[in-house]
Amino acid sequence: MSKHVLAQNQYGKAENRIVTVTRKGDAGAWHEIRDLNVSVALRGEYRDVHLTGDNGNCLPTDTTKNTVYAFAKEHGVASPEAFGILLAKHFVTSQAVIHEAQIRVEEYAWERVSVPTRKEQHSFVRTGQEVRTAQITYSANTGLQVLSGLKDLTVMNSTNSEFHGFLKDRYTTLREAYDRILATKVTARWANSAPAAADEEHDWDRSYQKVRRHMLEAFAETYSYSLQQTLHAMADRVLDNVPTVNEVRLNLPNKHHFLVDLEPFGLENDNEVYFAADRMYGLIEGTIHRDGVQPVIATSDWITA
Repeated sequence: MSKHVLAQNQYGKAENRIVTVTRKGDAGAWHEIRDLNVSVALRGEYRDVHLTGDNGNCLPTDTTKNTVYAFAKEHGVASPEAFGILLAKHFVTSQAVIHEAQIRVEEYAWERVSVPTRKEQHSFVRTGQEVRTAQITYSANTGLQVLSGLKDLTVMNSTNSEFHGFLKDRYTTLREAYDRILATKVTARWANSAPAAADEEHDWDRSYQKVRRHMLEAFAETYSYSLQQTLHAMADRVLDNVPTVNEVRLNLPNKHHFLVDLEPFGLENDNEVYFAADRMYGLIEGTIHRDGVQPVIATSDWITA
């Protein structure tokens, strides 16, 4: 018997890639697709499997994988959140030794290639680099938690951004900027309210699009004196306009654009030609939540860029 203490542990099947095709219309000629990457993590009574190798309480990870695909057929994929809720509740309620299940989902977007002269509509092209995310945690003791999100949403303002008046010491070489490019690759997670998470009719797709739109509008409309200010404005706009969201956490790497020195060539660079640096970068992170609401997105659970 080990003299040490087994602490937090979990297991499951990670990155189950699944694509569903839903056929609608006359003869099923109109297709809708969902392209997901689903990871399952289970927590519960697993002391014996760690200490003695007794697998009596261990539901095979292969079974969790099979469950993902079977549920896609039996229940369909209405949204990443709805699908994750179904899976999480199933694992906890179907096995007494499983006390908590966490489902993480990434969704990859496809845009329809529409051919007006063709009745069938089943051609798609991958759109951009944005990935939709969801994390669903269900516990018999603490209930249901739904975190929605996105990553790899690259945005840019080519003006209306400054950065000056900052602290300086003997190692400071950065010049103050009064007209600069502001660009970032947005990673965001937001905590949905308990009533929204429990509402089986909640429209997760509509909620996602609404949060995304308000973040982008805030980014575009904020005259920025720092990326921190822009971060706060983006989260603030979401909380002001989406009442079912209680908390927003943003991860914003500053995608630096530096003016190129063209003087050696006898040319003036009037904020027209920039060098886009991909490394190194400033990394701005922050969480904004409603007053009086306990934050649920743990910093330790946050994967930085």
